[in-house]
Amino acid sequence: MGIRLSTIDRRKFERLAEIMEMNNEVVGLLSTYLTDCPNFVTEELIHNFCEECGVPEEEAFRHLLIVACGLNIENNVRDRQLAVNYLMPAVRKLDSQEYKTNPYYMHLRIPQVRFGDWELKYEKYIPYEAFVCNEIVLDEDFKEIPQIGFFDTEFSFPAVMQNNNEWMAIKPNEVETMQRAIELATGCVVTFGLGLGYYAYMVSEKSAVESVTIIEKDSVVISLFKTYILPQFPGKQKVTIIQADAFEYAIHQMPVRKYNYAFVDLWHDVLDGYPLYLEMKKLESLSPETTFLYWIEDSLLSHMRWRLFHQMQEALSTDNKNIRIPEAYLHFTYDQLIQKLKNPFLRKLAQKGR
Repeated sequence: MGIRLSTIDRRKFERLAEIMEMNNEVVGLLSTYLTDCPNFVTEELIHNFCEECGVPEEEAFRHLLIVACGLNIENNVRDRQLAVNYLMPAVRKLDSQEYKTNPYYMHLRIPQVRFGDWELKYEKYIPYEAFVCNEIVLDEDFKEIPQIGFFDTEFSFPAVMQNNNEWMAIKPNEVETMQRAIELATGCVVTFGLGLGYYAYMVSEKSAVESVTIIEKDSVVISLFKTYILPQFPGKQKVTIIQADAFEYAIHQMPVRKYNYAFVDLWHDVLDGYPLYLEMKKLESLSPETTFLYWIEDSLLSHMRWRLFHQMQEALSTDNKNIRIPEAYLHFTYDQLIQKLKNPFLRKLAQKGR
């Protein structure tokens, strides 16, 4: 039996369905843009637009992005909604100097070296190249606003390449999405996933952090880090590297080590990260004294939100007995249902591995 809602609540749910669909549509538009033509907006286009329309660069970029995404805001109402409600607030011009003064960028020098299939090097964003610069912003109506940034000058960043494919890089997005986990860290910290050691470096520099334990299973990554990066850490005496599988360590070793904070960064994006996120969330109960923090958790919860919402849609539209809905859900109001789509509930749901 499906979920029963009043006529008014059902209309509210239908409106929410429109928002959720637009969330997905915007992600698709921006993914296509960032994959196929992130350099569509050029310095010449920006300057010409600014001169003709008398607007600042950030506004010019927004309008050019709307055009590049194929939206007809003059004649199509939905396109105008996508542009005004999503793309316009999504775009920000970033100050490259703010990132260049980040301690990691200032004090560490990454050499260009090859090690088998691996390579350390610097990559770059060219002026006006678009990129994801932070987590999505969730508003009260469940609109999810992507965060797209650009610089007006060239910006270099360190990267690890495997077979000429980017495996890890310290971009503005990494700086922003790790900031909260860095600020919270105190005492004994464990981090799952090494990369280029950005998180380990930043927390090792905090006087409130006593030790940093890094769990990494790839011996080549560990070797590169120990040889070229760790010696540059002022607080390297705080750092211990353990070669181990993250989940095996979380099950068998972590509970007896009594860490204050754990930062989990084992994935490249939401698609490969979601099952790993659920797997680690289930293990939190083994270390109840540890506060767990997760890279791009808001984006992972967005993925979970959509999956749960889709289940609710099915339950509202069918009496199919194969749709398994908790008995309590059958009598929920709209307001009670949407509480299940908010991040606090989703985190609890994730701990159950759902």
